[in-house]
Amino acid sequence: MDIPTFVKNEQGLYHVQGCVKPEEIVSTAATILLDELTGRETLTTPTDVALFLQMALAQEKNEVFAAIFLNNKHKVLSFEPLFNGTIDGAAVYPRVVVQQALACNAAAVIFAHNHPSGCCEPSQADRTITTRLKDALALIDVRVLDHFVVSRSEWVSLAQRGWL
Repeated sequence: MDIPTFVKNEQGLYHVQGCVKPEEIVSTAATILLDELTGRETLTTPTDVALFLQMALAQEKNEVFAAIFLNNKHKVLSFEPLFNGTIDGAAVYPRVVVQQALACNAAAVIFAHNHPSGCCEPSQADRTITTRLKDALALIDVRVLDHFVVSRSEWVSLAQRGWL
């Protein structure tokens, strides 16, 4: 079986060689966006972050909780899907998040997870785990900048709602 290849031309446009499934296109688009995000000096707008997170997480059939780890200048160090759940929840363990933040030598973090239902309204459980993670990471001087809830068609920023 041939593996499809995405080729970038001199104008920065991509074309594909071979047959491609929709999820392969989405996965490649997320990789391209992550490369673009990591190449920037800093992350500056919630919209840029949300668009990447939608590409990376919205097509998942179950909840996936992820983190973007940043340095002290808010440059992306890494994007890590950390926990996989079911159609309506994912168990998130602060200890694992702290371990990963230390492994990345992160100074800040942006959390995200998808809502497979399509409704991006943050639940009380979403707000509670954000507070627990923020408190745990504060002990090691890692700032929580935001927590996004994404779906295919919309996104919500807890920071923009004033919940951080």
